[in-house]
Amino acid sequence: MPRLLADEMAEAERKAIDSLARYKFMQFGYWAAIWVHLNRLAAKRLPNPFAAFVYAARFKRSEEQKGATDGD
Repeated sequence: MPRLLADEMAEAERKAIDSLARYKFMQFGYWAAIWVHLNRLAAKRLPNPFAAFVYAARFKRSEEQKGATDGD
């Protein structure tokens, strides 16, 4: 992967995490999308560093849905 592209991806990841840590959800989405876009341009794609957040959100959603159906 060219050095410039790797540097830009690292910066986008860092800014996304920083934004999320500061409750800047729209900024997080922006920088995460930038990272995904750059990853698509890369010759060798890297695993998404935000996958753990997606899994946590899916787990939370499934727990909430499970709780909603338990009350029936």
